[in-house]
Amino acid sequence: MLTRREFGKLALALPPAAARQAPARIHSTFGGVMVGAQTYSFRDRALDAAIEALRQIGLGFAELSARHVQPADAAAAKAWRTTAPLDDFRRVRRKFDDAGIVLVAFTYNIRADFTDAEIEHGFKMAEALGVKRLNASATVASSARIDSFARRHRIFTGMHNHASMAPNEFSTPDDFETALTGRSKYLGMNLDIGHFTAAGFDPVAFLEQNHARITTLHIKDRKRNRDGKQGANVPLGQGDTPVKEVLQLLKAKRYPIPAMIEYEYDGADTVVEVRRCLDYVKEALA
Repeated sequence: MLTRREFGKLALALPPAAARQAPARIHSTFGGVMVGAQTYSFRDRALDAAIEALRQIGLGFAELSARHVQPADAAAAKAWRTTAPLDDFRRVRRKFDDAGIVLVAFTYNIRADFTDAEIEHGFKMAEALGVKRLNASATVASSARIDSFARRHRIFTGMHNHASMAPNEFSTPDDFETALTGRSKYLGMNLDIGHFTAAGFDPVAFLEQNHARITTLHIKDRKRNRDGKQGANVPLGQGDTPVKEVLQLLKAKRYPIPAMIEYEYDGADTVVEVRRCLDYVKEALA
């Protein structure tokens, strides 16, 4: 993955026009930890409103969810995955630049039935966005196929985990080991610490052992799965996820891994709740 110095250079490398016109960068690095949000947190609003929410909250790093740029209709989305104009993504990048926000990753989920053209265009979208990280919900069996695209485009690609424990899904440490063994350095993990905890595993120990292969962290809190039922998403600090310990490990070890807040629990107002998440993170890193 990128070193801290390499990431700093990338974050500062704004296009010349954007650099002239953009307001001051929003600084949300606390204790040396880059803190931002996955735009899925703002799934209740369109992209421009999501960017404005990030700006209001004071988050200077973002991971773009494809749902903010793709059509809602399934048939239209399938066509979009191979025909979306790449200039659209360059314009999206400029929106983040103009808001003073560094775009660090693009989430483009890759289903097993995707054609090569759909996967290829997803990586081209990431290139047009100017990011070096692409995160994807995918299957363990598809890892070799995805790695071939990641190598060709030289984009660090993180496999996203859930807590479903279903066959061929990323849920356990063994799933990650199976997928990554024998693959290139460009295939890694987008570790969701809430899902990992809900599935019954320790994200602190896993992060310490595997930090070099992690693209970004998704910061959320969940209860552990019990009696065959999925553990609930809850506000930070109210579940079983060692959120504070994960953040403090990032700080202590100076791992250059962006920590992306992903708001999923039921709350009153999205901006209020994401700001509440940020306050918790800042306190943990103080």
